[in-house]
Amino acid sequence: MKLKEVVEDYTFSKGMSVDKLVLQMQKAWGFTAGKLAVGINILESMVRERGCVKFLSFTGNLVATGTRGVFKELAKRKLVDVMVTTCGTLDHDIARSWKQYYRGSFVMNDTKLREEGINRLGNVLVPNDSYGIIIEEKMQTLLESLWKEGVKEVSSSQFCREIGSRICNETSILYWAARNNIPVFVPGITDGAVGYQTWLFSQDHDFRLNLLKDSGQLNDIVYAAKKTGALLVGGGISKHHTLWWNQFRDGLDYAVYISTADEWDGSLSGARPREAVSWGKISEKAKRIMIEGDASLILPIMASSLLDRIGKV
Repeated sequence: MKLKEVVEDYTFSKGMSVDKLVLQMQKAWGFTAGKLAVGINILESMVRERGCVKFLSFTGNLVATGTRGVFKELAKRKLVDVMVTTCGTLDHDIARSWKQYYRGSFVMNDTKLREEGINRLGNVLVPNDSYGIIIEEKMQTLLESLWKEGVKEVSSSQFCREIGSRICNETSILYWAARNNIPVFVPGITDGAVGYQTWLFSQDHDFRLNLLKDSGQLNDIVYAAKKTGALLVGGGISKHHTLWWNQFRDGLDYAVYISTADEWDGSLSGARPREAVSWGKISEKAKRIMIEGDASLILPIMASSLLDRIGKV
């Protein structure tokens, strides 16, 4: 085996950009740092590829943190074409458009928090009036408006567009997705506060969610695409749904995974890109990488570096 690429030490200078640091990561290597650098290279190629439909899948827990701003910027700057996520994203995106979440810690007195009407999401604190109460108020107002306009059935992507354009503000992922015509698919839309409020409304109104409409739209997207790529953050239903639909066009051409999950238990969340190749969900020729780590740390670095490179800052 020929040894060509040597490991180089980091050097630092005043005012050094994040991208300059990332470029050094590729030479410093250093386990996960090297993967992060490769991942940004793949994303850059994906964004620059003409005719490549860019998917972004992510889980709702991150939207409770400042990482929400990364997803918002990707939508605002039109760096993604399709989003696939969970109902938790809708919940937190609506709630944080109007109310505040707070910093806490992983070790707190949860019984006392319950007594005070405060919910804990990891080390993020979510008061009741910043979550369930505001979501109920905004969603019931939206549903009543749609009903009066004669809208009795929506797909999840249509619903997300209405939510983003009507009851969210400029801090919101859904607001910018709606404004820039980026469809947001939520295959598990009943699994959260937005889904619950919709069910509640349906008890007195013949209002329905039609997920098969989403399937038709996704079918059209993947079959029309010259190439596809995806940034898949976390696991679960949003990751699988993105991979599932791309198998019908011989798999993704670009794939960057970010996850803390292990693969030894056979879960989809922990499955590496190489496993998706066996299913035809990622092309065997695809540029692909798995970055193990916390997305709340990794994503801001990746986004900052990517925006610097493509001149979108």
